[in-house]
Amino acid sequence: MSIRLIPDDDKPYTAIEIALETPLPDYDIHDIEQPTPRDVDSILVSQGFRDLIDDARGILLELIAAPPELAGIEPGESSLAPLNITDHDPCHLELVQLTGAICPGREDDVYRPGLWIVIRDTRCKSGEPLPEPSRIRVEGIARQLMRRLEL
Repeated sequence: MSIRLIPDDDKPYTAIEIALETPLPDYDIHDIEQPTPRDVDSILVSQGFRDLIDDARGILLELIAAPPELAGIEPGESSLAPLNITDHDPCHLELVQLTGAICPGREDDVYRPGLWIVIRDTRCKSGEPLPEPSRIRVEGIARQLMRRLEL
């Protein structure tokens, strides 16, 4: 699985692109390398991929609501003090978008299905980039999502 974080320089958002690199038989996703983006569309609308999106949404919402140390952030990676609050996110993160993505492969004529996730920090004003502690937290959440989904 490859993961790519795409921060917005003038908005408190970051996008996460996770390209599938191996088949996921549990989700009935077998042939992931496709010759055209249109061929990836048939995977993105399959029931198995919709199940993957549903599982990812549940995990993401749980990780966003969890304290940083439970969301995959190793001690020392975040400058935020753990608040041990389970009802609120100390980073004030919000899942804005979760959908399928058509990801270019390593070769020119290969495309793969993937996940496209957008997370924002609700504390920031428009025109401000995502703060570094939030960016680190988002990266930890993305890595933990990959572990939990066994991607």
